[in-house]
Amino acid sequence: MSMKHLLKDLTYRKAKPNDLNLALELLKITAQDLQERDIDQWNYWLDPPQERLDWLREGFENDEFNFFFNNKTLVAMYRLMNMDLKYWGPQEEKAFYIHSLVVHPNLKGHHIGHQILLEIKKLATSNEIDLLRLDCDSTNQRLCRYYEDYGFKKVRQKQMPNSLNNLYELQLK
Repeated sequence: MSMKHLLKDLTYRKAKPNDLNLALELLKITAQDLQERDIDQWNYWLDPPQERLDWLREGFENDEFNFFFNNKTLVAMYRLMNMDLKYWGPQEEKAFYIHSLVVHPNLKGHHIGHQILLEIKKLATSNEIDLLRLDCDSTNQRLCRYYEDYGFKKVRQKQMPNSLNNLYELQLK
């Protein structure tokens, strides 16, 4: 399938509360793929602790997850938050916080992540938000480089229970 055809065939919808298991399955598939490629990130999604399940459930309860389907297959998702106290702490600037931007491993290289980031930028602009923020496990150098090449700037690092994360910002104006 060509990239243009694939992107055209993607359908977007807000996740529904009963979609939690779909999200969990995509996270597990991605964690397994990362593990097979010797990338030490997201191993906790293989057998998620209660704290991670609660974090996921909270996102669904707050209507923060967004899905992309090809036909009826979930191929990508992301969580978009208006604040992120856990990683960023209290902040004065209005920003969108991007989490769990996941593309099914079988579809990597089709620029789906890039397309999702473009859609998030449009959404931010329409909501008069000029700043996007996200975090990335600092040991996943390829993914960190991906965000940096996209224009995100590393502003600091934050030690989390399972990883040392780079915190990135993208100024839209």
